[in-house]
Amino acid sequence: MPRKGFIARRESVADPKYDSVIVTRFINTIMGRGKRSVAERHFYGAMKTVEEKTGQDAMTVLKSAMTNVKPVLEVKSRRVGGANYQVPVEVRPERRTALAMRWLISYSRDRNEKSMAEKLAAEVIAASKGEGNAVKKKEDTHRMADANKAFAHYRW
Repeated sequence: MPRKGFIARRESVADPKYDSVIVTRFINTIMGRGKRSVAERHFYGAMKTVEEKTGQDAMTVLKSAMTNVKPVLEVKSRRVGGANYQVPVEVRPERRTALAMRWLISYSRDRNEKSMAEKLAAEVIAASKGEGNAVKKKEDTHRMADANKAFAHYRW
């Protein structure tokens, strides 16, 4: 964190196949140990599977899945007078998309399909329908924020 001033976020380069910054960030989130080509293979394979299974454009399915997974509220821990309170706060737009991507990828890794491309495709299709573990995680986050609404006056 800087001591003075504001550091502007660097914008990612748009993906060559779908011409989308979201796809680049999605691939970067999938990527482990610097293996971009493996992450790209997983992502593009998943998008191909999504198009085959749904019959729709893969980007529209991905965007609907992302909107279904993006959280609006979350809780942050706040210490007041020796006690910790879970204070509900709104989520910034950049963090919303980052959380949605992270949840989609982590819950797709936990699925039982054979390859990562199949797992990711299945989770994206389920999330676009409003089902799946990533959507459940969002609902749990909202439920927790709603349960701790009484501590909203501790917001900073």
